[in-house]
Amino acid sequence: MQTELSNRLGIEHAVFGFTPFPAVAAAISRAGGFGVLGAVRYTAPDDLKRDLDWIEAHVDGMPYGLDVVMPARKVEGVTEADVEAMIPEGHRQFVVDTLAKYGVPELAEGEVSGWRITGWMEQVARNQLDVAFDYPIRLLANALGSPPADVVTRAHEHDVLVAALAGSARHAVKHAEAGLDIVVAQGYEAGGHTGEIASMVLTPDVVDAVDPLPVLAAGGIGSGQQVAAALALGAQGVWLGSVWLTVTEAELPSPKLIEKLLAADSGATVRSRALTGKPARQLRTEWTDAWDDPAGPGTLPMPLQGLLVADAVSRIQKYEVDPLLGTPVGQIVGRMNSERSVQAVFDDLTRGFEQAVDRINRIAGRSGQ
Repeated sequence: MQTELSNRLGIEHAVFGFTPFPAVAAAISRAGGFGVLGAVRYTAPDDLKRDLDWIEAHVDGMPYGLDVVMPARKVEGVTEADVEAMIPEGHRQFVVDTLAKYGVPELAEGEVSGWRITGWMEQVARNQLDVAFDYPIRLLANALGSPPADVVTRAHEHDVLVAALAGSARHAVKHAEAGLDIVVAQGYEAGGHTGEIASMVLTPDVVDAVDPLPVLAAGGIGSGQQVAAALALGAQGVWLGSVWLTVTEAELPSPKLIEKLLAADSGATVRSRALTGKPARQLRTEWTDAWDDPAGPGTLPMPLQGLLVADAVSRIQKYEVDPLLGTPVGQIVGRMNSERSVQAVFDDLTRGFEQAVDRINRIAGRSGQ
């Protein structure tokens, strides 16, 4: 599974794996792919430094990258308290009432929510970069479009490639115009924040729109056959996220959540604003149903919604409240039926890829006779 981009980065397989777990990121790189650590939950620079130190010690010298959530436009002087003050009281009460309906206990006194994500804030994201550029990262990816121009310049000064996710060819062209090196075409099937266009349509559209920039295909990819299809559409690699949630190296906080993921089929997800305020594909639960119900107050825009529900999501996960328990995940969840190691996932990917290529070669050979 090699392409011009994988050769440029010195990796065996053109498989880029996004994950919030350092152990998974390191294992992806050791297996011949390219591990990308999600930084959005690191509010303290020392915590990110600790985990990058760990990756450095366990990646066996293989390349890896970092994914941030950073607005393209600089927003300075806005504090978390300023944002909190914008949340309407009615929405706060809706959270209280919904949790009470399902008997969700409170967090212990002094316990901090693990879902209180502030990595979208300008200074937090820049603090993450101050740490990251002290390490030999090879890729900086941004989930909220093109990073600010000065960040792109700074990355290039450190010989770091810059990538951004795009849900349309129009967005991809903006990334190219901003001087980015890689575009991740993320289809409708993908977990987390995603747009309206399916991967089969989106990938070749983006490839054509930004040629000769390399494109990574994302969304609905979890087998070697699907990797082969993505490369056949012109992508120079794939960007996988959901498939790593159930690997043995992952650190999901809830055994019951792992069980739900393993039992889910491809129709078990929904694209909802319940988690962050932006459409994000996740397991459909009674929590997402409550927020999507027209009778409710409706979701708030990002980042208000994320701050509003942070404690609630942590409580739901800690106490494993089954009807409400969910996580961002793509439609590929239907193929995530067993816990495997990262290496086992790569073994399956390479085997399926070889089978798909052999099948196409046989078809092409017959058609040429």
